[in-house]
Amino acid sequence: METSTLFHVLSIFLLLSDLFAVASANSEGDALYAFRRAVKDPNNVLQSWDPTLVDPCTWFHVTCDDDKRVIRLDLGHAKLSGHLVPELGRLHRLQFLELYKNDLVGPIPKEIGDLKNLVSLGLYHNNLTGSIPPTLSNLSNIKFLRLNSNKLTGRIPRKLTKLPNLKILDLSNNDLCGTFPTSGSFSKFSEESFRNNPRLTGPELMGFVRYDIGGSCK
Repeated sequence: METSTLFHVLSIFLLLSDLFAVASANSEGDALYAFRRAVKDPNNVLQSWDPTLVDPCTWFHVTCDDDKRVIRLDLGHAKLSGHLVPELGRLHRLQFLELYKNDLVGPIPKEIGDLKNLVSLGLYHNNLTGSIPPTLSNLSNIKFLRLNSNKLTGRIPRKLTKLPNLKILDLSNNDLCGTFPTSGSFSKFSEESFRNNPRLTGPELMGFVRYDIGGSCK
């Protein structure tokens, strides 16, 4: 009797695990399909992104782990145009979000900061506008943050200096303003990381100039 009960408990657990995996896969598929609807795809690189499939792990340019959760999105140099969508923040196991060298416009959604497992965020060489979301400071595992060659404006969020694992930072070739932080993880980056931002006035001088003062900066 005890063996039979244990078998039933295990069966229910496995069934619930399978249902959870399917639900997660469907949610992630919906998130990716929301992105597909938001962009134009002249080369049909997203043609395999079929929302009727159970999960997105068979789609081109998408990599999943053993649990069928999305861990990579590789769409660099894909000639996509359009904008990013908040739904991308649902890809909770995503480690690599590579959308560089496209023609993406509009803001970086604050929901990107929900991707706590993200190691690399490559949005460089697009036409993104607006400010850098302070929520990116939640990306505690990020090592590579490349937002260069866009049209980003506003101040560099000082919270980003608290990213403990940041190895590569490139914010060059934008329209950022104010000073750039030099404390925390930013202490190891040279001015090359910030070059060609005409409205940046230079490094923050700790103890002499407050970070958040000095004229209009939007």
